[in-house]
Formats: sequence, C-alpha cells, structure tokens
Amino acid sequence: MVPRDAGLVPTPAGTAWFDAVPGVEGLWFTLEDLPESDAQAAAGRLRPVLGAMFHTERRVIEMGAELANRYEEIDLLYSISEILGQTIHLEEAARTILREVSSVVAARRSSIMVYDETLARLRVVATRGFPAPTEASVAPDDAESVAARAFRERRLVENPPEADGIGGPRGYRGGAYLSVPIIYAAPGGASRCVGVINLTDRLGADAFEPGHRKLVTAVANQIGAAVENARLVVRDLQQQRLRRELELAHDLQLKLMPSPSELAGDADVAARCVPAESVGGDFYTFNRFGRGRVGVMLGDVSSHGFGAALVMAMVIAAAGIHAGGSATPNETLERLLDSIEEDLASTEMYLTVFYGVLDPRAAQLSYASAGHPHAWRIPAAGAPERLEATAPPLGLAARGNIALRQVPWDMHSDLLCLCTDGLLDARDVAGESFGEARLLDGVASRRHLPPEEIVSALIAEVSAFAPHPADDLTLLVLRI
Repeated sequence: MVPRDAGLVPTPAGTAWFDAVPGVEGLWFTLEDLPESDAQAAAGRLRPVLGAMFHTERRVIEMGAELANRYEEIDLLYSISEILGQTIHLEEAARTILREVSSVVAARRSSIMVYDETLARLRVVATRGFPAPTEASVAPDDAESVAARAFRERRLVENPPEADGIGGPRGYRGGAYLSVPIIYAAPGGASRCVGVINLTDRLGADAFEPGHRKLVTAVANQIGAAVENARLVVRDLQQQRLRRELELAHDLQLKLMPSPSELAGDADVAARCVPAESVGGDFYTFNRFGRGRVGVMLGDVSSHGFGAALVMAMVIAAAGIHAGGSATPNETLERLLDSIEEDLASTEMYLTVFYGVLDPRAAQLSYASAGHPHAWRIPAAGAPERLEATAPPLGLAARGNIALRQVPWDMHSDLLCLCTDGLLDARDVAGESFGEARLLDGVASRRHLPPEEIVSALIAEVSAFAPHPADDLTLLVLRI
C-alpha cells in the first residue's frame, strides 16, 4: 500500500520512513531502522538529491529521443542532397524526395508542384499516397487552392480550414496539412518561388510538429535549387538540339544550290552564299542547255531566317522545272511567278531575281530581271555595265509582262557579276556600308583572274569590313 504522506509506516520487517521522490509521480524511497527524527533529517537530505538524479535521467532519455529525431532529419537532408546530386530528371527526384520526407514526418499523402512558365500554372510532378489527378495543374491565382496561396504569398500554410491535398481537387477535409513554398535564390540575384511541397494526413496526429515545419522548409529550399538545375539542363539540351537542327538546316540549304563544277567545260563560275542566320533567303542556281548555252539565276527573298529559307527552297525547285521548259528567261520568270505567287502572298514576302542565258554561238546574254538591280557586265577593259531590271520584284507589284533584254557578250573576256543587297549593305562598326563602288572596284581590279579567286578575295574583304552582317549576302562571278 502506497502511503498518503511522508512519515513512519509499519512494515512486516519493522517500521520504515517513506518519502516521495520530488518531481516523479508515484515514486517513493524508504529509510529503515532509524529513529523518526534521524529518518526525517536524512529524508530531507536525500529528497533533492534523488529528485535531481531522476530529473537528469529523464532529460537524458528525452535528449536521446531528440537526438534520434535530429539524426533522422539530418540523414534525410543528406539523402536528399545525394538524390539531387545524382538525378537530372525532376520527376524522378521528386518521387524519391516525397518518399523520404513522408516517411520522416509520417505523412500519408504528399505532392510536389512546380511552376510551369510555359503554361503559367502550378503543375504536379510527383504524388505519394494517392494517384495524380487528371487535372494535375492549378493557376497561381486560384483563390480556393491552398497550394496556390502558399505559392502566391511565399509562406508556409498549415492546417487551413478547407485544405485540399494537391491544390485540387476540391473537398479534401484531412487532418494535419502543410503547404510549403519552394524558393530558389540565384547567386547574387533575387529569390523567387518555383513551386510548392504539400504534406497531409500525419499518422497518429492532427498537426505537424514545429521541427517538421523547419525540416520541410529546409527540404523545400534544396528542391528549389534542383528545380532550377533541372530546368537549366532541359534548356541546355533543347538549345543543343536546336543548334544541331540549325546546322543541319544550314547544310541542307547549301546543298540545294548546285556546285559550280556542274558548268565545267561550258563556263568558269564561282559563287558564295553566306546566310545572316543559320539559314536565309538568298539563292543561286545553274542550268545547262547544250551547245555551250548556260542559264544562271540569282535571287533574294525579302527577310531572312526560316520563312525566307522555305520560300527560297520552293523557288529553286520551281526554277529547275520551268527553266528547262521555257524558251526565254522572261518566260521562265513568268512561269516561276505562277508557281509561287500564292505562297508569296500568304507569307507577305517578295522576291527579286535575275535570270540570264549566255549563248556562246550568238555571243550574247539574254536576261530578265524582276527588280534585281545588282547585276553587271564587267568587260575586259572599261567601266562595268549595269544590267537593268526589266520588271518589278515578284510578289510586290501587280502581275504584268516581264520584259526580255539581250546584251552583246565578249566570250572568254566579259564577266557576269551578280550579288544580293546584303553584300552591298554590310556595315562596319562606324555604320558605313560596303557599297557598290567597293564591289565593282574589287571585281574590275581582278578581272583577269579566275572567278574563284575573285569571289574568294571579295568575300574575305567583306567579312573583314563587316564581321557580323545583318542580312544574307551572295556573290557570283561567271566567265564563259
């Protein structure tokens, strides 16, 4: 029987002094074989000693439990660091993180949502304890979504009165709930919220502990860096893939234009096409008609880039068809316009193009030029002669007749020089353009050289003058 108060109590072995250990409910100590006054004095001395001893033991047990919990949390943070250091796929890392975090904080359900800049929505990338819903995204301004609220306010939201497990669907009425913003702070830059981690339904409790809130916040900060790293990796891979595709497009476009060797035996020709971007709208092409007759076409689609490159590819394809079936250059351009007129109208582009046929037997050049003024005959001596346009650019003016011109040609001496305005308009750092005079002086001073040497020297001169041209540039020189 436990005594009510401290004092002497008869026992089967004799009288003993019973006294309570302070601070420990239900725990007593006894002193035997002592007179009452001595027992009372001794109990007074033992009471604080025993109380302090048991209090210390209890604190040791509590601290041991606390250290065990902290070790589990530290181990979690270390594990997550390893996960994030080894994975580049956000979804894969998020699933593993949710498993580890949910286990430590005893959450039945959890999810990670990341802000998708393209969709402008919070998108679920991983869930645990329930399947991802069909509509796995939430607008950041959704007033009913707790996850959206945590994202907007950039602060932890705990046990809201009407919480949902992932930011949707509606109607979730669980117990413990945490929604923690995922913050990323770029080195030297401002921090920003990149997502939210949600934890719900804690096992055996209706709220998460303060230590859990700190832990999840620390985890969220780590996830923030992982989210940004994953985005950078994806962006870098996309840029690498785009660069490869642009390089491929560049190579394919250049292959659409024939090699000068195709005119070997009939003409000596050299040409260079330098797009301002990976692809462009400048082009040239050749034709052989037998008995030494050769056709040369050079053109410039307004604008540059992919749109101009697609129109350019259509023009080359159509020119190859119509040049062989047409009697004269102007007829070729008229049929070419019939083929591409709708495409030029739909893209709001136009085309300047020169097409000439050199006939060594007739010793003449027959040509038609749709708004392309950058064409010249360079004689063996004397000033260059401009080959004037015979019609407006294709697709720019109303349909009309394209005129034909014929020019006497001194075979083996005269040079045909064609270029696009990108070469003439190329500007140096001071804003001065390369200009027509530099081009014609450069060709005329080298007119005795083979076309390949003339073109190589002039392209090098333009590149040194304007290293970063704003437009596609093309140069062609031909002697027959």
